[in-house]
Amino acid sequence: MEVLKRVVESEKTERVILGLIILNAITLGMETSASLMAEHGATLHLIDRILLAVFVVELVARMAVRRLAFFRDPWSLFDTAVVAIALLPATGSLSVLRALRVLRVLRLITALPSLKRVVAGLIGAIPGMGSIMLLMSLIYYVFAVMGTKLFGADAPEQFGSLGQTAYTLFQVMTFDDWSNGVVKPLMEKHPYAIGYFVIFILLSAFMMLNLFIGVVVSALDDEKAGDSRHLLHDPAETRAILAELRAIRVRLDAREPAGQDNAARERVNP
Repeated sequence: MEVLKRVVESEKTERVILGLIILNAITLGMETSASLMAEHGATLHLIDRILLAVFVVELVARMAVRRLAFFRDPWSLFDTAVVAIALLPATGSLSVLRALRVLRVLRLITALPSLKRVVAGLIGAIPGMGSIMLLMSLIYYVFAVMGTKLFGADAPEQFGSLGQTAYTLFQVMTFDDWSNGVVKPLMEKHPYAIGYFVIFILLSAFMMLNLFIGVVVSALDDEKAGDSRHLLHDPAETRAILAELRAIRVRLDAREPAGQDNAARERVNP
């Protein structure tokens, strides 16, 4: 079991799994080409099955080494779910599941610590985004009601109802042909429409975007600070650091000439 643990937790194994995940992503992309599938379809399917078998063996080995701790780790459960989807039968009505094999590429998230921190930061930002989404909904509702009452009679296709107005405002917020398709036709009958849309764009597109960015950046900072606190308070990590420092000190003491050591002692104890 100790040998298996060293193999599973070794850096070389992590690099090999990372390389296989990237190879799997390439082969899945190649399967979308009709010409490549006509010439090398059997080879690509064989590589896919081999890689899937390797991923299954790696997960089973991690389960055997970590046991219950494996199921308490959200990232391990994520890996298991991604690989389990690929094991589902993809025949008949379930043939659509073949497209979900590409989800195995998402294992790069767990293979790269930097990606894990980014994803954890995004997940941590979700509670803060709730308040922003509520504020955004209020802004949308207010401007949708105003737009329906102001422009509904002259532009019923875009502002005829509350739902149509909300869709048009979303088009404006994403700058999808908002000038020629929405604003300029309205300005022929409603010159003040430009003020309505400018205020909406400033509130929805720019202010909300900055708020979202602020929440995500704050969550990423908290995640990074949490990693630092975990490193400081984890006894195993602390012992490993102290052992490494002691080993460095022993090596330095062994390299120090005896004459310098005696002279230093005489200066300390004259």
